[in-house]
Amino acid sequence: MTDAQEIAFMRAALAEAQAAAEAGEVPVGAVVVDPASGEIIVAAGNAPIANHDPTGHAEIRALRKAAEKLGNYRLNGLDLYVTLEPCVMCTGAISFARIRRLVFGADDPKGGAVLHGPKFFEQPTCHWRPDVQSGVLADQAANLLKSFFAARRK
Repeated sequence: MTDAQEIAFMRAALAEAQAAAEAGEVPVGAVVVDPASGEIIVAAGNAPIANHDPTGHAEIRALRKAAEKLGNYRLNGLDLYVTLEPCVMCTGAISFARIRRLVFGADDPKGGAVLHGPKFFEQPTCHWRPDVQSGVLADQAANLLKSFFAARRK
């Protein structure tokens, strides 16, 4: 995967995050990518409020859409790009889906579960560990989140 492709995929995830923010949702976006073809298979943003669904995180929604589109809950060989470090619920789903590679933008010291908190993929009970890369367009993802929450604290 080239740097230009990685940036393009994360920009697509950021567009989903922006759309989520415009809908009043926490701005997190995700895309599932087939690295063999270089194509985005599906994209999703956060929607727990709109869908009345506590599991409506961008990652979960993207994984569900990809599984439905491909007719298989195992997403072997696919990559997930997400704007924010996934939480423990989402890391569990990523593991169960057998995502090949997880790429995320901003770290989440409070709610993240990859580099922070429970460090889910490092646990002996984790059956599948994707390759992980963090920091892709991290500043843009973090700024989108900061702006979203600053506007609500006024």
